[in-house]
Amino acid sequence: MRRLRWPRRVFAQLLLSQAVVTVGVTAVTAGLFLAPVSAELDRDAMQRALSIAQVTAADPAVARAAADRDAATAQDTAERIRRASRAEFVVITDDRGIRLSHTDPARIGLRVSTDPEPALRGESVTAIQDGTLGRTARGKVPLRLPDGRIVGEVSVGLSDDSIRGRLVSMAGGILLCAGAGLVVGLAATLVLARRLKRRTHNIAVADIAALLIEREAMLHGIREGMLALDPAGRIRLANDEALRLLALPDDCAGRTVDDLLPPGRLADVLTGRVEGADLPAVRDDRVLVVNRMATADGGAVTTLRDRTELESLVRELDHTRGLTEALRAQDHEHANRMHTLLGLLELGRHDQAAAFISEQSGTQAARAARIGRHVQDPHTAALLAGKAAVADERGIRLTVTPDSHLPDALHDPRALLTVLGNLVDNAMDAAPGGTVEVRLRAVGSTLLVEVADSGPGIPADLRERVFEEGWTSKDAPAHRPRGLGLALVRRLAERTGGRLAVGTGPLGGARFTVELPEALRAAGTEPVLENA
Repeated sequence: MRRLRWPRRVFAQLLLSQAVVTVGVTAVTAGLFLAPVSAELDRDAMQRALSIAQVTAADPAVARAAADRDAATAQDTAERIRRASRAEFVVITDDRGIRLSHTDPARIGLRVSTDPEPALRGESVTAIQDGTLGRTARGKVPLRLPDGRIVGEVSVGLSDDSIRGRLVSMAGGILLCAGAGLVVGLAATLVLARRLKRRTHNIAVADIAALLIEREAMLHGIREGMLALDPAGRIRLANDEALRLLALPDDCAGRTVDDLLPPGRLADVLTGRVEGADLPAVRDDRVLVVNRMATADGGAVTTLRDRTELESLVRELDHTRGLTEALRAQDHEHANRMHTLLGLLELGRHDQAAAFISEQSGTQAARAARIGRHVQDPHTAALLAGKAAVADERGIRLTVTPDSHLPDALHDPRALLTVLGNLVDNAMDAAPGGTVEVRLRAVGSTLLVEVADSGPGIPADLRERVFEEGWTSKDAPAHRPRGLGLALVRRLAERTGGRLAVGTGPLGGARFTVELPEALRAAGTEPVLENA
């Protein structure tokens, strides 16, 4: 014998389970409705039997017949009332419970089959009882003479078959309604199952579970952040990498992006207010590349790639490329100087050759010494020396103001290198052949950085836009997008509680001022080295 198996397909399981539930609910509902109807019919029958008994007992002739034990009169009266009321029986007894009337004359003179004592005590009784004529709804009342003396009882019974007949006639309508509801429910279930079959592509339940497990493993295993939004902009799903890159709480599902992220380009890109492919954005000190794709239901799926390390490498590559170009130019200049020196020696002008050597070596040393007097942090001094060499080759005069002073007490030299390197690069791009001026001041533990240039400056209406991720006034190189440097500088400043402002400087161009609180250690405090 082949054993029945539960269907594997989603729509088949839904159809079968819903059909079973619909049939069950319909049956239970019909049963719950019929149960009180049956009880109500029983109560109604007992009340009718009691009313017939009361009318019979109100006849003085019936009471006299019971008192005189006149069976003939009692039988004649009882049968006349039974036929008129269509009762199953009307039994009259004396004060001992002996029948004076019965539908079966042979039972007259015998004691009744049910207890007559409650009625003989003066109580009116209703009940569903089994007697000699079967199960009936009964009503019993005492028989009283005009002086109030109880001389017997009247017991009236209505057949259970008549009660059940009324119930069956009513149940037909109830069952018809239940059947109509069942048909409608099964039809709706069939329509829903067909629609679910189309939506699930007739996939099996086991396959759905496997797909869910695979999806969870894939989402949490990939190294890209993934964020799914519903049509209202609420987060449906965020994998582990998205939580890390965006610094979102674990319970972010159901909340909107605008509630979780500060206003800015990143929130605009995630919500679709800014559109495009491979859009750069900044979250804290991370550089992210965001791609957003709309879904058919009006939501969206967004992927996030962390380009922080790549951006740092690209910037280092840019610096290296600049230094390479500067070294190449210096090599060419060095060759010219060597040729000059060789010519002086061949002409026998040894004194002029010695003076030429002293002059050339003294120029580079003097510049390094000037920077070192004002900037005691070796990393920052090296950066400024390198930038000065690049500036020379580009025909730009890079200077450190005489009132600058930076002690060798930085908490995080790399943060200052990022800030200063971006500002100096932007200043040199803005002032080709002009002047760039750097000012570094220590005020307690706060470091103030100012970079001014002699370029065209920044219009007042653009002084906030220059800090937006992705906005730039320069052509972007092929290897990376522009518009992230100033955004990173601003995020670094704000992360430490500082600020970044732009205005007009003393050279006529733009002046960027950065305030970095707690950037310097207190006197006598040793630096904490990372990865020591």
